[in-house]
Amino acid sequence: MPITALGYLGIRSDRLEDWGSFASSLLGMQRIDHAGQQLAFRMDDRKQRLVVSDEPGDALAFMGWEVSGPEDLDRFATRLSDAGHPVEYGPSELADRRYVAGLITARDPAGNRIELFHGPMSTDDAFVPGRPISGFKTGPFGMGHAVLHVKDARRLLPFYRDVLGFGVSDYGLDPVPMYFFHVNGRHHSFAIIGTGQEGFHHFMVEYTNLDDVGQGYDLAQHDDKVAFTLGRHTNDWATSYYAHTPSGFFVESGWGVRVIEPDTWEPEEMRDGPSLWGHDRPYLPTELRQKYTDMRLANGAKGLQAPPPTDCPWLYGMLSGR
Repeated sequence: MPITALGYLGIRSDRLEDWGSFASSLLGMQRIDHAGQQLAFRMDDRKQRLVVSDEPGDALAFMGWEVSGPEDLDRFATRLSDAGHPVEYGPSELADRRYVAGLITARDPAGNRIELFHGPMSTDDAFVPGRPISGFKTGPFGMGHAVLHVKDARRLLPFYRDVLGFGVSDYGLDPVPMYFFHVNGRHHSFAIIGTGQEGFHHFMVEYTNLDDVGQGYDLAQHDDKVAFTLGRHTNDWATSYYAHTPSGFFVESGWGVRVIEPDTWEPEEMRDGPSLWGHDRPYLPTELRQKYTDMRLANGAKGLQAPPPTDCPWLYGMLSGR
């Protein structure tokens, strides 16, 4: 029954051409033009992973979460309804547009649209990246992760943890409340950050080669799109940078994300901030930006580091092709 992966995302924007360039030339996704005011993008053998539509509304249009089969949709429909969240079964026309066999839709307590689906469609056509990259780490780990701004982080916690069944990976209370959730071996596929705002904070894509991140970072610097400088996270060990999107939220481009064992994982409180080093945030107010900086400097003074690749079996296996 559990949700198994973040399968796709939908974005609303009237800047389709800007998105076409951003997602293909910077991120390396394959652009798929559809009829009408919509673009779609591939990352692997799935027919689409990201959809950008020219329509009114908040930037985040929907999050698509994958389940194993139609019986799981029925179980989640009952669970959501029993918890007071109205559910609709998506018509066949919507399933066709999402390239899935079936889906249900609901909204979280903040109004974000959730789509649970089964039967994603793949294609035999080779993935052709928008710039030369080795590829994205997807498969059983999904397309990456999605993160929401929230006014009260604890308000959404019961919905994602108790109703949808997401596992808590870890959480932090300083400098702002943060909760991270897993649905598979990826350290987190979803997170909520108590910034006092509402809306989409960022989504993350993971590359199979660190050089894909570094070359994207060069492109983002050249085009003045860097939002967070290159750095490494304390909890999922991702080496990454964040870029400004045409819609105002961020995209994190990363490599080396920690793989966990969901069945035995025990969440802990993050007490060292979100980053081991880097990830400077020039857009933040001076006082909050300095707080993040002080935490990183303290991590350096303590010698806090993630394990090197040779001490991390899953990453060593990836690097050696196993």
